[in-house]
This record gives sequence, C-alpha cells and structure tokens, in this order.
Amino acid sequence: MPGLSEAKGAAPGPVGWFVGLATLDVIQLVDVLPAPNQKTTAKQTWLAAGGPATVAAIAFAALGGRAVLWTALGGGAAADAIRADLASAGVEVIDAAPDGFEVATSSVLLDAATGERAVISGSGHRPHLASPPKPDLTAADVVLIDGHHAELAAAAAREAAASGLPVVVDAGSHKPVFDQLLTLSTDVICSADYVHPAGLTPAELAAGRRLLAVSHGADALVWWSDGEHGVVQPPSASVVDTLSAGDVLHGAYAFGLASGWSRLAALEFAVQVASIRVRRLGPFAWRHAMAAG
Repeated sequence: MPGLSEAKGAAPGPVGWFVGLATLDVIQLVDVLPAPNQKTTAKQTWLAAGGPATVAAIAFAALGGRAVLWTALGGGAAADAIRADLASAGVEVIDAAPDGFEVATSSVLLDAATGERAVISGSGHRPHLASPPKPDLTAADVVLIDGHHAELAAAAAREAAASGLPVVVDAGSHKPVFDQLLTLSTDVICSADYVHPAGLTPAELAAGRRLLAVSHGADALVWWSDGEHGVVQPPSASVVDTLSAGDVLHGAYAFGLASGWSRLAALEFAVQVASIRVRRLGPFAWRHAMAAG
C-alpha cells in the first residue's frame, strides 16, 4: 500500500468526479452538548464547506488529484462561502443550480471531550434539477456519488457505467435514487447505520459489484470483494474531531482506485487517511496535514 508521500508524488494526478451535496456547515466546539432549554458557549466556531461529495472531493484534491465537484450551489452568501473554500482546496466546481436555488446550511455541535458530533442537516430550498446535461467524463478516472441531487446522481452513474469507469457510491443513509445507483455501481461504502429498505445484508449487497465495505468508526471496517471477505483495522488514534471522517475515507478510497491500486490497497490507504482526519481539530486542519506530507 503506498504511503501518503508516495501517493502525493504521483504525476500526473488522477482525476475524480464527485457528484452530490454541498452545504455550508456551522461548526461549534462545546464542552458539553446542551440539554433541553439550556444554553452553552462555544469554545471555537468555524464556517466551512461540507456535504459528503464535497468533503470527499476536498480529500481527493489534498492527496494530489484533480477533483471536479458536480453539485448545486446557486447564489447568495452561503454559496459564495462554499465556493471560496472549494477554490482554496483546489476543487473545480460545476454548478447545476437553477435560479432561486438556496444552498443548505447544517449546524454541527462538536463535543470537545470525545470528538463526537451532533448534526442538524438543513434541507435548503431545492427546486427540481430537471434534465441535467450529460457530464463530460472523458478525463475522469473515477466517479463518486453520494445520492443527493438525484437527477445529477443518475446522470453521472449512467454515463460512468457506460464509459467503464469505477462508480463509487457513498451509502450513508438510503435514498430513493439508490435503487438505480446500486445497479450501476462498482463499489459501495456504507456507514454502519445504513439500512436497505428491503433488509438486504451487506453480503447480499456485495453481489454483482467489485467491492462493498461497511465502516464502523474506530472499529474495524468490514469488506467484501471478488468473493473474498475481510476487515481493515484503523490505527489507534487520539480522536479529537470525527466530523466528516467517513467522507474523507471515501475521497481517499476514490483516489487510490483512480490511481490504479488494488481495491484492498485503496481501502487500507483510505482508513489511514481517515485516521489523520480524526486526530486534527477543525474542518480543514487534516487537509493541511496532508498537504505537509
């Protein structure tokens, strides 16, 4: 498995398309999560671009890849803040939002004692993204889809599958478009909380695709690939911030896959990168750690 410095030294870097949600996250570090009708004071506050596909794209770019994010931003101050973060991270943005779109804002409380987070996801004002153009995936090496913005997700999955590209699905929670995406995917990474409406087990979901993995935070990640089954144990780490650790793992896995590594090597690398994320406090401190090599 290549290390971080070797991965970043690859030239030219791989190209990844990331399709899905962008949010503006309001993140507040607190000593204790407030009880009902209780107020508390934040020790630190951050405003940062968030969303599964967005953070995965940022991780991919931090590792030395060219990341393209196909999402919906629209106009307004929140969208401008997201664009600024993505530009700073080196992520290219293709905005599919129609006029009047308002990007979602999420509120995050981060427990200073444990590094665990509580998240309130805002839905934003999301008009139907009808008939998106066919994405140009000519230069892409991998496509990652989080299931948000179903029209974009379906269009990207169809085009990627037709082009023979790896299609990675981030299955944090089930979304209606997954019934279509799962038939087109080559790789699926689920959270431990993911439940398929039909009650399919991970082993059943693994049938017909190159890899299915289930992450369990600090516990071992479980995988099924090409008839084999195993686990990847994360390294022990002093956890200070778990926000978006799974999204970083997905972006790092996409990077490994796009670089031509075996699926198990990409998965082991992704777990190592996610462990860097949880040891750094704040939404982008992990990215700076990767940039430093």
